[in-house]
Amino acid sequence: MPELPEVETIKETLKQLIINKTIQDVAVYWPNIVKEPDDVDHFRTLMEGQTIQNLTRKGKFLLFQLDDYVLVSHLRMEGKYSVHKAAEPIKKHTHVIFTFTDGEELRYNDVRKFGTMHLYKKGEERYNKPLNKLGPDPFDEVFTFDYFYNKLKRTDRVIKAVLLDQAIVSGLGNIYVDETLYKANVHPLKQSSKLKKNEIKAIQEQTISTLADAVKQGGTTIRSYVNVQGDMGMFQSELFVYGQENKPCQKCGSPIVKMKVGGRGTHVCNTCQKSEEV
Repeated sequence: MPELPEVETIKETLKQLIINKTIQDVAVYWPNIVKEPDDVDHFRTLMEGQTIQNLTRKGKFLLFQLDDYVLVSHLRMEGKYSVHKAAEPIKKHTHVIFTFTDGEELRYNDVRKFGTMHLYKKGEERYNKPLNKLGPDPFDEVFTFDYFYNKLKRTDRVIKAVLLDQAIVSGLGNIYVDETLYKANVHPLKQSSKLKKNEIKAIQEQTISTLADAVKQGGTTIRSYVNVQGDMGMFQSELFVYGQENKPCQKCGSPIVKMKVGGRGTHVCNTCQKSEEV
């Protein structure tokens, strides 16, 4: 699943290709992707004639800023956007096509069909699902130490589960949680409420720096992620623990261990990420 750095990269590359383009027609071949409004024909009618003014991001969501509406798009596991000339062959698993007045098309492809689209009047998107339940983005000013400290101290859940909770902080997924906790020297099974102040500070700082580094590298390519222009992210070459099972830790030489935390595959160095207090 694309996480914050991948979605940020998609946003930036896609902006170069679609800003100021006007939607002439919308074709929906898999109606279940459209969640709001629940009538696909109404969805199509509302979008036709709208110009894409901007493209922004909230957590793992892409926000297409139109004249009067905001299209909130979640790529889930395999969703991809690409821009084509109308005459180009349509690939299998293409489920939504936005045709622009200049003849180009924005196509949404999704092998697993898990992606979602919500269309709201401007300003209403933040008060409705899925955005109304999201916590702050790690790059938001409100993601302060005090905010983070208070959230962690109020729950007995293990820290990995808390970091994956999009209501606490939006945009993190399995890859970057493992990397963040490794860099902060915190074991993923530690209870959040028992973390020391310096550990919470380290997690907050490493969350921001790890994601910023990944954005600079264009994200992480694990399996099938590429950006809109077909380029792979390169952050996978800088991973310390994720996907490094049985390889030596780059700090201490101990083997990286893979375990399950809340049903999620989790990578950890049990020497650097002290486990005696878990």
